[in-house]
This record gives sequence, structure tokens and C-alpha cells, in this order.
Amino acid sequence: MLRNRQLYYITDMKKSFILICAVLLTIPALAWGPEGHRIIAKVAYAYMNKKTVKQVDKVLGINGLIYWANWPDEIKSDTIYPNSFDWHFQDLEAGLTDDQVAQMLTDYPSVGGNMFRALDSLKALLKEDKNNFDALRFFGHISGDRYCPMHMGHLEDKGGNTIKMNWFRTPTNLHRVWDENLIDFRGYSYTEYAKMLIDCYGNQRKTIENMSAEDLTVNNYHITSAIYDYQTLGDNNTYHYAYRWKDTLDRQLFIAGVRLAKELNEIFK
Repeated sequence: MLRNRQLYYITDMKKSFILICAVLLTIPALAWGPEGHRIIAKVAYAYMNKKTVKQVDKVLGINGLIYWANWPDEIKSDTIYPNSFDWHFQDLEAGLTDDQVAQMLTDYPSVGGNMFRALDSLKALLKEDKNNFDALRFFGHISGDRYCPMHMGHLEDKGGNTIKMNWFRTPTNLHRVWDENLIDFRGYSYTEYAKMLIDCYGNQRKTIENMSAEDLTVNNYHITSAIYDYQTLGDNNTYHYAYRWKDTLDRQLFIAGVRLAKELNEIFK
């Protein structure tokens, strides 16, 4: 009798686990992920000038850009900013021209998200009031989202959220792979990861600072297109995937940190 109860319990547990996995796969993944946003903020601190660091830490606390980096994701279930969900992404149609992508920085798309409009609005708020606590927290976070390829994913699959994948046999989706799985696979702490990026890509800082927002946005769109093209190959080897995209991932994280520092330096000059 006990054995039958045990078997029933184990079967019930398996059913519950499968149900949980199914539910999780339908929930949109977060932006970059906690580790990614801390990495970006840490890189930004390396390139913010002293005046900017002083102002940022005055508003957010010492190293506050790092410690508050994930707050905009954490409050998505709160009612304090009910319309902020779509500030984190701008899903687009496939096959757009470079000019069409660049034009969206000023002619904001009416569907697929509100990331470009949100960044411009937050920047304006910070220029008006340099002590705006919430605007600074949002700006630091969404500036990072801007350079995550899957935050400019395709409209039809919700930025890769509906494209199922396995990461070392664990169910996930394309969006989450880029937000979290690839970063976690590297095994660094956020401080180690940021230092590695600065050591490896620091000589590209000036080039990245001098690039236009249009060129960087178009480049991100091209990366996203390449990611979708790779999906058609049907390569299910996680090691292959991680190796193929690690340099792209690292450079986008570094770009996000450098550009966040540049934007804040301009705001607080």
C-alpha cells in the first residue's frame, strides 16, 4: 500500500514539474538578465567621468547603478509603473532596410514595444531633473536592453520568446538564451565578466563612443537577423551555440556599458 502511494506521489510530482515547465515557457523572458545588467553597469562605471560618478552615486547610492540595475525588471508585476513593460524592447518585422531601422529612432513604431520612445523620454526627464531617482534607474536598465539582440527580435515570435530551445537538455527559448543562458554559461561573476570585457575590448572604446546611434541600432538589427538565420540550421548542440555567439555576446555587453557611460556623461556634464 505504501509503495503504491509512493508511486502515485512521484507520478504527481512529475506531472507538476511538466506543468511548471510549460507555464515558464509561456512567460516572456526578462531583459538581458540580472547578471547582464550588472555587467553593463560595472563597465559603465569604468568609463563615466568623476562628475558623473559623483552625481549617479548621489542619486542611487554608492555603486547604485549596479545595485539598482535590475529594479525595472523586478517591478514588472507592480502597479507603480503599469505601462513600463514595453519600454524594454522594440520588436520589429524581418527584412527591414538599414534606413527603415534607423528611421525608427525618431519615427517610433506603433507596435512591438516602446523602447526608443522610452529612452528619449527618460533622457529628457534626467536633463530636466538630474536627481530623478526613478528615471535614472529606468534609463540605466533600458539603455542596456537596447543592445541585446533579442530585444529587437521579430514581432511574430515576441522577440524569440515563442521559439523553443533546449539549453543542455533544459527547456528554454531563444529570448532567454540571449538574456541569461549564454551569460551564465561563461561562469564569471559580474565583476570578473566586466573586467574581462574591459581588458579585451577596451581599445575599441573610442570607436564605439563615436558611432552614431543609428549605426549601432542597425548593427544590432543585423545581429538579430543572423541569430534567426542560425536557427534555421537546426544545430541543437549547446556547446556549438555558445562558442558561435560568445564574441558577439561579449561585444554587445561592452557596447552597452560604453554607451551608457557616454549618455550619462552627456546628461550630467
